[in-house]
Amino acid sequence: MNFDIKQMLTASMVLFAVIDILGSIPIIIDLRNKVGHIQSEKASIVAASIMVAFLFVGEEILNIIGIDVNSFAVAGAFVIFFLAIEMILGITLYKNDEPESASIVPIAFPIIAGAGTMTSILSLRAEYHVENIIVAIIVNIIFVYLVLKFSPRIGKVLGKNGLNVIRKVFGVILLAIAVKLFAANINQLF
Repeated sequence: MNFDIKQMLTASMVLFAVIDILGSIPIIIDLRNKVGHIQSEKASIVAASIMVAFLFVGEEILNIIGIDVNSFAVAGAFVIFFLAIEMILGITLYKNDEPESASIVPIAFPIIAGAGTMTSILSLRAEYHVENIIVAIIVNIIFVYLVLKFSPRIGKVLGKNGLNVIRKVFGVILLAIAVKLFAANINQLF
């Protein structure tokens, strides 16, 4: 086993910034108002399952279509870069249809385990040991569960301005992570 606290913390921060569950609180509150109860436990378990499955099977899927992990990590750095730009500038580059129900599909996928999360997981796999990434996924899912469970209270406490500040701070962190991922993997392609 190659448990490394630094890798766990870094992977946790990357996933925390990409998942951006705090920034999703307004969406979650809106969904809760539209459809009523959100199954926090079920959404968290499904999202964790998707992320762990992609951690193990994602690389094999890439191998089948002939793409190495470093190429995917560089591509992932671009995706993370654009997610960070969205967070920092408050713009929307990716348009998503608003879901009609708050079932597993809109919450677990794509809000929690979306394209950015999947890209980040494979990008992290190019640099970190799998067990450290799994710990990071578990830590994030616990946090996601708590946020889903207590989203109305959190939204009231932080307010709109507080949520915007948190989103921008994590956008800058995510931007730095995108640059690091790109720099670490681009050399291995040539």
